[in-house]
Amino acid sequence: MPDPAPRTRLATHEVTNQPSPPTDRDLLAGDTPLQEALAREAPEWVARRLAPLGREAGSARVQELGEAANRHPPELRLFDRHGRRLDEVAYHPAYHELMHLAIDHGWHAVAWQEEGRGGHQAHVAALYLLTQAEPGFCCPVTMTHAALPVLRQTPAVEAHWAPGLLAWDYDPRLLPAGEKTGLTFGMAMTEKQGGSDVRANSTRAEPLATTRAEGSADGWRLTGHKWFCSAPMSDAFLTLARSDEGLSCFLVPRVTAEGERNAIELQRLKEKCGNRANASAEIEYRGARAEPVGEPGRGIATILEMVQQTRLDAATAPVGMMRQALVEAWRHVRERHAFGRALAEQPLMRVLLADMALEVEAGLALVMRTARAFDGAARGDETETALSRLLPTLAKYWHNKRTPGFMAEAMECLGGIGYVEEAPLARLYREAPVNSIWEGSGNVICLDLLRVLGRHPEALAALQAEFAAVRGQQAELDRALALLDAELAAPPASLEPRARWLAQRLAQCLQAALLLRHAPSEVAETFCRSRLGDEAGPAYGVLPGDAPLAALLARIGD
Repeated sequence: MPDPAPRTRLATHEVTNQPSPPTDRDLLAGDTPLQEALAREAPEWVARRLAPLGREAGSARVQELGEAANRHPPELRLFDRHGRRLDEVAYHPAYHELMHLAIDHGWHAVAWQEEGRGGHQAHVAALYLLTQAEPGFCCPVTMTHAALPVLRQTPAVEAHWAPGLLAWDYDPRLLPAGEKTGLTFGMAMTEKQGGSDVRANSTRAEPLATTRAEGSADGWRLTGHKWFCSAPMSDAFLTLARSDEGLSCFLVPRVTAEGERNAIELQRLKEKCGNRANASAEIEYRGARAEPVGEPGRGIATILEMVQQTRLDAATAPVGMMRQALVEAWRHVRERHAFGRALAEQPLMRVLLADMALEVEAGLALVMRTARAFDGAARGDETETALSRLLPTLAKYWHNKRTPGFMAEAMECLGGIGYVEEAPLARLYREAPVNSIWEGSGNVICLDLLRVLGRHPEALAALQAEFAAVRGQQAELDRALALLDAELAAPPASLEPRARWLAQRLAQCLQAALLLRHAPSEVAETFCRSRLGDEAGPAYGVLPGDAPLAALLARIGD
């Protein structure tokens, strides 16, 4: 029978007052502070080489890869169907595509292949862009990049492993290093009983045999447990183990030179709060073959050559994440209307977004300045060498303290849709704490700051020279520097309880100094007044009443 009362189609699912779907974006061309930082800090070739990465990382295709890699985390495969041990991690294809994006274009190797000529600045800027595609996969890129300074401490090890590390080819196959077109590196340091206190490590290293005539070990086997192994499908792992000489550094290949799987058992993958695209494993060395790197008994000093590099990356990643969140929020508020006008026209929203834009610009200025110090140190510049010891510590501590609150504010800009997994802000929020924990948590970093100040007074002198260049230009900064001078003049024993305040203030004052020297005056003045002045507070969205909001918001770009 015909329907006697045809139903009226109701437009209940018409989508209105929502931002348009994401499209391709150019992460470099749309980022004015990054372009300016590259122009002032880096040689011309760096921006030219980064240009294709900016377009690719901002494309809808790569953004979708980041979402897929995060939504489909790695899976542990302990055994094959017949019960043979595999000890492998299976990744989603999106993860491998992202690894190709980074490594096939040499972003893990550029710091060393162009060392002293802008290579570290290129690496840091690339990491800032890659993080905006997906932060998790950047961990193995960082580890591979950071391994080279450790390999250099033993020429034979460097000669064997460095060519594969520096190769522009992501090769995930399970093969001996000599049969692969490119290599990746991981790290396995911490143990359950010690954590950051690696001196408590108990993993044991035993020599296989000794050539009496030369007194040299023919090889080593490691036995012990590691609580965290980063990037467990890497081709080699730098690790700490205890030999008769003391705690030493070793390189552990995943596949031996004979083509056998090394005796490394994966116990489980960590089910982390965030960082889901990346695998972190708990592993067991069961007599794993290894070769020593660096001076015996000085494993901590050896591995710190790697940690210095990873800390700079751990300071850069949160700035890239904040940039991604800022742009997402800015795009939303420009197209979303409430109470009769666009959210971007609402006074409180304008203040909040302008304040968040200041944070990103200050963070970018600091990591790019730190990268320049690394390149200067490679050229033998004493002042830059001194700064390279101190700046990664300040940047890592402070940027990571500012990121979780930043992500919460960005989610609020979107409202409920920002809290669901379809929006990238949910995964950024879960990712926000990780870089504060890895490579030394906040307290450890602050203690390291005190160690650098005590052992390397030239580092503080170099930092004071950065401040001297802008003293007298801005009242709030001058007052903050005077307080710092008084604090630093106190007895060393009194500094430890104040180490967090000291790290924060040094970082903020250096950010302010860099902005005063290089950024537009409206950016620098507003930063100093909002971070160092009487109105400074812990929350975002608090700016002086006369802050030049239009000028600050214009610098967000697309």
